[in-house]
Formats: sequence, structure tokens, C-alpha cells
Amino acid sequence: MVLEGGSIHVDGEGTCITTEECLLNPNRNPHMTKLEIENELKDFLGVTKIIWIPLGLHGDEDTNGHVDNLCCFIKPGVILLSWTDDENDPQYEISVKALSALTQAVDAKGRQIEVVKIHVPGPLYITKEEGEGVLATGHAVPRVPGKRLAASYVNFYPANGGIIAPAFGDKKRDEEAREVLQKAFPDHEVVMVEGAREIVLGGGNIHCITQQQPVRPS
Repeated sequence: MVLEGGSIHVDGEGTCITTEECLLNPNRNPHMTKLEIENELKDFLGVTKIIWIPLGLHGDEDTNGHVDNLCCFIKPGVILLSWTDDENDPQYEISVKALSALTQAVDAKGRQIEVVKIHVPGPLYITKEEGEGVLATGHAVPRVPGKRLAASYVNFYPANGGIIAPAFGDKKRDEEAREVLQKAFPDHEVVMVEGAREIVLGGGNIHCITQQQPVRPS
């Protein structure tokens, strides 16, 4: 089974969230049905409930819609969702569908899912200079000038006592995101990383390029 870390999020209490766009994509596991994928996830992750979200973040072609760029658990039963208030933004319909899927679901413990919205930054587009500075090789998606970057604040790294989150130079949205994250994680210090645009340009974000190191049992 083909599976990348960013295509799943778990709550530690038996619930997994993922997107149909990614795991049901023909380029992943065309030999497996949705039910077979569910059973595999339950077997390997030790979860008992899979919540399927239709699509990932708008423009996230590199990953075919990894869930970690769209939403994540704040804690069991509570999910942080990338959102936009602009009904003309292609992200709006994606977020609305995700909100519907989440609010109609219950988790492994039978809890109704609570959703906290976090607004995406204003649209960021690849410049000519940026496009020319990225070499597309193999199966990499070319960076075409004028194409919108798949930027969201949900793609952060939760450390012990800290939240390492992306900042995109959008002062209003960056500060709003910091406030939402600080309220969501009151026992953590939120640190916004300037220049996250460069990471997104290459494909991915803070969560994508980091990996947790578990505490070694004493």
C-alpha cells in the first residue's frame, strides 16, 4: 500500500482523518478498494474509525491533496480546518465540503466532531523568477508562473511546548493564524516561521519537512 505520512492524521484515541482525493487517487493504490484501504489503515494504525474528507487544499497537486495541508486534530474530537470567507475562492467549496463531512461524522469514541476554522493566507502566486529557479525532474510538477501556491497554516509542527507554524508575509492573516493557534494550544508557544513561502514553492510546508522523534522509554 502506498501511503505518505501527510496523507493521514490520527487523534490517539482510534480516529483517523484522510482525503479521498489522495488515498483513492489511481496513482496510489489502484488495486485496492476504499474498504480495503480502510481495513489496512485500521490494521496498521490501530484505529477503529476513518473519517473521509472529499478533497485536499486547493492547488495541492504535489501530494494529490494530503490532509495535513487542509485540517488536523487540535485534540480528540476537535479539528482545525483551513477556511476562507471568500465564496469566489476555489478553496471555499473545498472547505465547505470538508466542514460538512466533519460535522456529520462522529469519532471512534462516538463524539460529534467540533471544527475550528483558520483562514488561509491571501492567494500566493508563483513569480517568473521563482518558476525559473525550480528544476522539475522526474515526476515533479513544474512550477508555472502565475499558478497559485498551496499555502495553509494548518501544516505546522507540534513540538513539546511549542507550535512551529508557517508565516507567508500576509500580516493580517499571519497574525490571525497565530491567534487562532495560540487559543487552540494554550499550553504551547506559537512560533511563526518567516519565509515559509520558499518551502511551499518546493512542495510541502512545515509539517511536511519535519518528523516527530518519540521519547525513548526509560
